[in-house]
Amino acid sequence: MREIRSAAMIVNAKSRKGQKLFKRACAAMQGLPYKVDARAVEDPEQLEATVRDVLAAKPDLVILGGGDGTISGLVDLLVGQDVVLGVLPLGTANSFSRTLGIPRTIEGAVDVIRAGHTRRIDLGMIDGDYFANCAAMGISPQIAETVPHGLKKVLGMVGYLGWAGYQFGRFKPFTLHVDDGTTKRKMRVVEVRISNGPYHGGTWLVDEASVNSGEIVVQAVRGRYKRKLVYNWMASILGLKARHQDTISFSAKSVHVDTEPRLPISIDGEVLARTPVTAKVAAGVIEVMAPPTPPRQG
Repeated sequence: MREIRSAAMIVNAKSRKGQKLFKRACAAMQGLPYKVDARAVEDPEQLEATVRDVLAAKPDLVILGGGDGTISGLVDLLVGQDVVLGVLPLGTANSFSRTLGIPRTIEGAVDVIRAGHTRRIDLGMIDGDYFANCAAMGISPQIAETVPHGLKKVLGMVGYLGWAGYQFGRFKPFTLHVDDGTTKRKMRVVEVRISNGPYHGGTWLVDEASVNSGEIVVQAVRGRYKRKLVYNWMASILGLKARHQDTISFSAKSVHVDTEPRLPISIDGEVLARTPVTAKVAAGVIEVMAPPTPPRQG
């Protein structure tokens, strides 16, 4: 257990809900045995500058509050800084916090921070960019890349789901080329997941992936028809063994991935790359506040 004498908290508070959650987090942290420099950032473009600013004071602990995209986008700044990462899961899926076994309530997550247990974990890498949990090729980045700006804000979840349905109608299976250093494969697929942890979209999908494995996992959902993807997701949500029926996984320290046609890649929900890429693992590269025993499926 590492001694914490100073901490900073940065919360992505771009929405009214985010501002309320920030106040709730500040209240939950009352009574911690060290001072917390708490900052609510309403402009997401200022998040990186805010993290750099708090790191200049050399805190022992940096707490990031937001969804998987927020944490993944900022975790690069913490690598090599001799600082512990704390996580407040304020997103929708919160796959990274699920992987670590962190409760998905603010009070529960703060209790983990209060307990003070730390674990050293792996991060994934897409070329030179660190990520926390999972990258994907297929329908998810197609939706993220094409959704009209402000659609969800104006029409809510119904509008977003309508757009997702429209894009699914246009979506087509694609060809995957994967090389894990010992095996080269070419196959027709409906989705590809590059995983540092088992959760994707809040659902346990990749059994082989772990933040302590020292390997990156590339899982492909094989199929020539997009209904295979619907079947796989439904089986995964329901926890059925049938979710393995059409998947194949490759585990290695480094895996080269390409597609036909070239496709966008969403990294923890944000479209940040395009094929071809090299996916790697950065083993034990960061220390995080988390329960001492990771969760297991089922």
